[in-house]
Amino acid sequence: MTISLTKRVASDILGRGESAIRIKPDAEKEAAQAITRDDVKKLISEGKVFAQKRKIQMSLYSKILKKKRMQGRKRGPGRKKGTMNARRSIEYSKAVRGQRRVLFKLKNDGTITNVQFKALYKLVRGGVFSSKASLLSNITGRGVAIAPDRLKQLKHA
Repeated sequence: MTISLTKRVASDILGRGESAIRIKPDAEKEAAQAITRDDVKKLISEGKVFAQKRKIQMSLYSKILKKKRMQGRKRGPGRKKGTMNARRSIEYSKAVRGQRRVLFKLKNDGTITNVQFKALYKLVRGGVFSSKASLLSNITGRGVAIAPDRLKQLKHA
């Protein structure tokens, strides 16, 4: 692999552009000899290939605001715009993702059939279940046998 290919693979691994990838001068030969992604990952872990720090241009005012918000200021009801439903979408996303993970695990285990999975998936998408626990109680209510220790594991996974 040439250095340019090593840079391209490193940019893919690090999630940065190729222009942000740097190779230390003493490690250029190793970077040129790297053949696989694992070789590049090893160079990254050793610190021979790295990405430059992101440049963040921030005005003084925004720095002060950020500091205040980190302290918990400027987050009261007077700052909020939009309805509560508009602000609650993040909570919905987190809940739905957890419920979907549980469904996929149960489907992959063979605990539920594909037909049951599809029906439950639609219910999850519709926001029927408030949490993973309510989803699991509904599944057991449908007659699906899940071991108690497995239930506990799924609730907290």
